[in-house]
Amino acid sequence: MTSSLADGFTEHARSRPAAPALIWQAEAISYGELDEMRTSAGADLARLDLPLDRPVGIRAKKSPEAIALVLACLTARRPFLLPSIELASDTLEALFAQAGASRVLTPDLQPDGSVGVQAAEVADDGVCEWPPASTDVSFMLTTSGSTGLPKIVPLAPGAVEHFIAWAAERFDIRPGATVANYAPLNFDLCLLDIWTTLTCGGCVALVDQDRATNGGYLAALLADHEVNVVQAVPMLYRLLIDVAREDGRTFPDVRHVLTTGDKMPASTLQELPGLFPNARFYNIYGCTETNDSLMHELLLNDGEVPANIPIGQPLPDVDARIQTEDGEVVEGDGVGELLVWTPFQTQGYLKSALNDGKFATYPNAAGDDRRYFRTGDIVRRHEDGSITLEGRSDFYVKVRGARVSTQVVEQAIQEHPDVIEVAVVAVPDELAGARLHALVRREPDSKLNSLSLRKHCTSRLARTEMPSSIEIETDPLPKTSTGKIDRKRCLPREQGAQANG
Repeated sequence: MTSSLADGFTEHARSRPAAPALIWQAEAISYGELDEMRTSAGADLARLDLPLDRPVGIRAKKSPEAIALVLACLTARRPFLLPSIELASDTLEALFAQAGASRVLTPDLQPDGSVGVQAAEVADDGVCEWPPASTDVSFMLTTSGSTGLPKIVPLAPGAVEHFIAWAAERFDIRPGATVANYAPLNFDLCLLDIWTTLTCGGCVALVDQDRATNGGYLAALLADHEVNVVQAVPMLYRLLIDVAREDGRTFPDVRHVLTTGDKMPASTLQELPGLFPNARFYNIYGCTETNDSLMHELLLNDGEVPANIPIGQPLPDVDARIQTEDGEVVEGDGVGELLVWTPFQTQGYLKSALNDGKFATYPNAAGDDRRYFRTGDIVRRHEDGSITLEGRSDFYVKVRGARVSTQVVEQAIQEHPDVIEVAVVAVPDELAGARLHALVRREPDSKLNSLSLRKHCTSRLARTEMPSSIEIETDPLPKTSTGKIDRKRCLPREQGAQANG
C-alpha cells in the first residue's frame, strides 16, 4: 500500500526537489517549487482560522496554484468539495451549502510565485448534510448532474490510497514517468492522472482546458514532453488522429493508452496503433461513485476491432454482479443491470436520502455482505465471460409501444466505416410516444448521406429502432466540459430552436 497522497508528495519534494512535478504552459514546475506553493497556500489557509470540524469548498480552474491548494487541504487533513467550475453560480452555491463548507476557497497566484487563498462566505440556507455517515473524508467530488442538482460523492482517504496503489503498479507510474492529464480538475479521472502521479514521484503534463480542443497543441504537449501514459475520453484521440493525418506524427514514448468516459468508435480504435506504436491499450469502465471498476486490454494489432468493445473484467478485489429487473443474479451468459463494489468507492452520497435505489447490500461470492452500487448500465455477459455494454436503463425509450435503447441504435450507426461519431436522442411525438433522431459526424471526404446510412441500418436494427430523422455533419458533435457528447444539444434543428427559445 502506498503512503497517503500528501505524505507521498512531500517525500518526493524533500528527496527530489529538482524533479519535474508539473508541465504547465510548456514550462516545468519542480517538486520543490510546487511544495513551496503548497506551503504558502497552507499558511494562508491557517490564517483564516476555519472551524476544524467543517469542510471547505474549492472553486478553481485547473492550474498549478489550484493543485497546490488541494495539496494544502490534504496536508491539513481538511475535507474539501471540488465541483466543476463550469456549473452555474446558483448550483455551486447550493452544493457548497449542502456540503456544509465553512468557506469557498480560490487560489490566488502572487507575483513572487507563492499562492494565497481568497475566501468567500457560504450562505446558510438550512440544507447542510455534513457530516456524512462516514466522517473519514478527503475528496468530495460530484456527479455530472445530468438529471438535476449534482450529487456529492465523499471519498475516504483509504479508498483513494487503495486506488493509487493499484493504478501506480498497473501503469508503471513512478519517478521518471510522465502522465498526461486531459480531464478537468474536478473529474474523477484526475485521481489517476494527477494525484497518483504526484504521490509516486512522476510528472503531470497538464492540458490547459482553454485549449483542450486544439489538436496541434495537444500533439505538441505529448511529443515535446515525452508523455508515457495517456487517459482520456474519445475526443482527445480523434483530435490527435486528425493532426497525424496532416503531418504523419506519432507518439512512440507513450506506453499506456487508456480510453474511458464514453464509447470509443471502432474506426478511431483502428488508428490508435499507428498513432502510439509502442503502447498497450485499455478500455476502462467506472463511475464517480466507484472509481475504476472493470478493464479490458485491447489487442489492436491482432486484427479487426469488434464493434462492441468489452468493458472488461473486474479489477483486483472488485466484485461485479449482474442482475435482472426481478433481482435474479445472472450467473452465466445473459443480460441485466451491472452492480459493482470496489475498494475505491464512496460509502454513499453526502445526502443520504439519495442512496435509496442506488446502493444495495448483497452477499458476495464468499458470502460476505457488501454494499454494491447500482450503475444503471445494462450489460451482457457472453459465454466466454466477457461483458459488453448494452445501454443505460435511462437510455431506454418507448417507440410505438416497443422498448428501444438509443445506445443500441448508436452502436449500429457507428459500425458504418464513414461515421466518426453519433448521438441518438428521443424526441417527444404525439402518435409514437417518442421518435428517434440521429446526429452523425462523417469522415471529411465521405459521401455518406441519410439514404445510404438508412440502408446500412436496415440489416442491423428493428423497424422500431430506425431513426425517424438523420442529420449528417462534418463538424464535431457538441461536447460537455468533460469531453462527452452533449446529447441535450443534439436535438433536431427545429426542436433545438424551441428548447432554446
